[in-house]
Amino acid sequence: MEAVKAWSLSLQWRPLKHLFKTSSSSATAFRARRSSSSFSSSPLLIRSCSSAATATNPNARNRRSSSSSSSTTSSPESVRAIRLQKIEELRSKGLEPYAYKWDRTHSANQLQETYKNLENGEEMNGEKDNVSIAGRIVARRAFGKLAFLTLRDDSGTIQLYCEKARFLSDQFDQLKNLVDIGDILGASGSIKRTEKGELSVYVNSFAILTKSLLPLPDKYHGLTHVDKRYRQRYIDMISNPEVADVFRKRAKIVSELRKTVESFGFLEVETPVLQGAAGGAEARPFVTYHNSLGRDLYLRIATELHLKRMLVGGFEKVYEIGRIFRNEGISNRHNPEFTTIEMYEAYSDYESMINMAEEIVTRCALVVQGKLTVDYQGEEICLERPWRRETMHNLVKEATGIDFHELSSDLEAAKEITLRTLENLGNKEKSSIGACPSVGHVLNEVFEIVVESKLIQPTFVLDYPVEISPLAKRHRRHVGLTERFELFICGRELANAFSELTDPVDQRGRLEEQVRQHNEKRAESLSKADRTEEKKKENEDDESYEVTLDDDFLTALEYGMPPASGMGLGIDRLVMLLTNAASIRDVIAFPVPRNQE
Repeated sequence: MEAVKAWSLSLQWRPLKHLFKTSSSSATAFRARRSSSSFSSSPLLIRSCSSAATATNPNARNRRSSSSSSSTTSSPESVRAIRLQKIEELRSKGLEPYAYKWDRTHSANQLQETYKNLENGEEMNGEKDNVSIAGRIVARRAFGKLAFLTLRDDSGTIQLYCEKARFLSDQFDQLKNLVDIGDILGASGSIKRTEKGELSVYVNSFAILTKSLLPLPDKYHGLTHVDKRYRQRYIDMISNPEVADVFRKRAKIVSELRKTVESFGFLEVETPVLQGAAGGAEARPFVTYHNSLGRDLYLRIATELHLKRMLVGGFEKVYEIGRIFRNEGISNRHNPEFTTIEMYEAYSDYESMINMAEEIVTRCALVVQGKLTVDYQGEEICLERPWRRETMHNLVKEATGIDFHELSSDLEAAKEITLRTLENLGNKEKSSIGACPSVGHVLNEVFEIVVESKLIQPTFVLDYPVEISPLAKRHRRHVGLTERFELFICGRELANAFSELTDPVDQRGRLEEQVRQHNEKRAESLSKADRTEEKKKENEDDESYEVTLDDDFLTALEYGMPPASGMGLGIDRLVMLLTNAASIRDVIAFPVPRNQE
């Protein structure tokens, strides 16, 4: 259908010299005739005549206004071809549909606020009421001699009220034929509120600032294909304004994070993304090769070890908001590229980080939600302080009846009692428990399987086993445990904090043991010669990567790091909580796309 309309337009095209007038600031762009290979840089500008010259042409035909709207039955390719023809026609007349700038006086929201008390049917046409606005056309409709366009900018929407009587000759028809949904327009005029109460710019002139070539998704269905929404987020933002609102809230959260930690005296620093050894966490890194250095480098899997080097260097309170990269699975909680804030404070222990975690989350909630009770996926979450604090041992005992304190270091007894008590476990969970190398690992496995998902309200889980906490200081009162907590809300980890290990000998021993255990698993998985290709791929995704020791970090510790506490908090998960987002991909503007079939 649109192809027919475009063909009709090309037949009706008339020289535009007597149809278009430019403002004084751009009139010089039209004084000389351009050849077809040299076009004006001025945008297409349509200006209305004065009120004394609005007599309509009795011979003008009332063309159908729908000719500029993308037919929902047309393919994107055919729509694009038609719009390319329109661009060619415009440029052949010396009119450039891709402008350099537009001087605007207001945003849509500013107009809505300034004229919120304007009565229905009232018009403001004083000198101070001449306004200029710019944005994308997201809807249009025409009724005989009137056309209404909805313009959206970064702040909101406003209506453009276009009346045929205000335009010279057939300019009104040109408006309907040249402007498509998706085009970016600038418009100037006075302000009026329609009889139905819609605040509008009563258009005196407009310009096409950017001509859209591809049609936007159908307004009734929007962009609904999930993977396409993530892959083409720019369309998602246009079609679903609430998506853009999530990223505005994310910006507020990040800003409030900075304000909060800096109000406690922390200094923001930057540490390397490319590192010689991937340390600070146990995760599969992305590996790249540096040509000039002739060596492998890793995208960081944590900012921790370099921030601790800053403490060694004399800084006492530092933090970094940084991108982290882990070459692992994708789920509604995990993305290979994500953002954290990590902070370290000299001369404090993990108790101070409990206070900091509560401070950060509550302040961010008040900035975004204005209250400390938030709804997340049907659950009402109360963020009023103080939050629950409980040890991992007690939470596991409460959920299962197993007291791991009584099991001491008897690994086989721990596995036997666990498997007997949790008789409904699946094969995967049973295998994970069976593979645990220590009682501490069994305890953590039971916690993750049974307890973690039930921690809906904010809960600090305290005192983790030393075997799974290689960077945390040993507990000052309980043997085999560390001074470590994780914060859980809605059944997922939000923050992880320690009293930091500063003993370089103890630190080296624990990291070497971690590397040894990992590389043993790696060697075992790679030595199975009878694996199928599918099993090989599973192993490559699991334990087949090599873990190396960050010797320079250990050297730094030997120069002396002060007693300190540290915490890492997942910004993406915090944004999920405060925007009621079900998936981490909903709060990352451009998440890693899945393979396109």
